[in-house]
Amino acid sequence: MLRTLLIDLLDVLLYDPYREALAAAGAAAPALAPPPVRHEAWTRFEVAAIDEAEFVDRYTAGNPAAFDAAAFHRVRRGGYRWLPGMRDLLAAVPLETHVASNYPVWIREVRANFGLDDLVDGVWASCDLGVRKPDPAFFLRLLERVRREPAACLFVDDRPENVAAAAALGLRAHVFRGAPDLVLRLRAEGVEVDGNVGAHQGVPGRTPLPGEPR
Repeated sequence: MLRTLLIDLLDVLLYDPYREALAAAGAAAPALAPPPVRHEAWTRFEVAAIDEAEFVDRYTAGNPAAFDAAAFHRVRRGGYRWLPGMRDLLAAVPLETHVASNYPVWIREVRANFGLDDLVDGVWASCDLGVRKPDPAFFLRLLERVRREPAACLFVDDRPENVAAAAALGLRAHVFRGAPDLVLRLRAEGVEVDGNVGAHQGVPGRTPLPGEPR
């Protein structure tokens, strides 16, 4: 029996403004570290292995003056927004629900600013779990914290590799394609969801820049 919804945050519940924030910071490619170095810096920041200052230093190849952090955060903070139908879905779904996200410490302000604690039962991020999706350890630590067996959970994410990793551990898993599609999956799992939730609502997706994290 399905008891718990485990759902990704960015580009599932909320729009991810990372790309626009980078542009606002003036992070021109020639001034940055090579893509593999940028990716490693981001992934280490997401699991709290380094702090934000070290992330920027590594990301800019030791030239943090090339990165306008104030502009980055201004655009980032102003760019989050609910994706169509998703706030209503969270409010309507009759399941224990937890956010399960790859994200650094910024998730704490997002959690507060969007009132997530009023809508979900828990918020779990890579910066708290010390590991990122699709590493199996992310899901094992998550299941331990929510005190559920894999088969009792439906995991929802926009990245197929994360969904595949969850499914390999026995979780029910769903690639997010918008609120209407998720409502159909929930109903197929026997979960009653209000007929008006997610109706005719598409999702404006975002394609990451090559070599950039999300």
